Amino acid sequence: MDERTCELMFSSESDEHETPDWLFDSLNEEFGFTLDACATAANAKLPNYISPERDGLLQYWEKSTFVNPPYSKAEKPCKPNCKKKRCQKRGWHRKKRKPGCIDWVRKAYWEARAGMRVVMLLPARTDTKYFHRYIWDKKRCQPRPGVEVRFLEGRLKFKNCKDAAPFPSMIVIFNPWRRSWQF
Repeated sequence: MDERTCELMFSSESDEHETPDWLFDSLNEEFGFTLDACATAANAKLPNYISPERDGLLQYWEKSTFVNPPYSKAEKPCKPNCKKKRCQKRGWHRKKRKPGCIDWVRKAYWEARAGMRVVMLLPARTDTKYFHRYIWDKKRCQPRPGVEVRFLEGRLKFKNCKDAAPFPSMIVIFNPWRRSWQF
């Protein structure tokens, strides 16, 4: 993969990728969501949502939760004299850890273990640690018990975006009622 493609695929210019209405409506019809756990007032799909100010990673989720999390990697705090390009581009130094996609997948996994059904829209990055730790059982070559994966055909065009995403997407369903959890 060349440098430009890598930059584009893992860009964190904006973590807000609004779910297309047709996709959300289809999933909501199937699962009957009661909470949008990672939304802003501008892109919330349900009246009951958790905004970044309330931090969805610290809240309890409901029986049927939808999550379209930030797709970026987690970032550690910057040092005061940081010379990294992304820190200089931001124009400021992050004082605390910024959660990433892995944090949301981990939270969904544990919420499902507590009996909540969580449906996530995620980039289909099957080479990541979180995919193999929480979603895929590589020994059995299938999703982990209680997890369902649906790969979306083609590239998803997020709402209010001119072009399709530069990465494939997947729906991951953490559903404790479909299969028993194994430890």
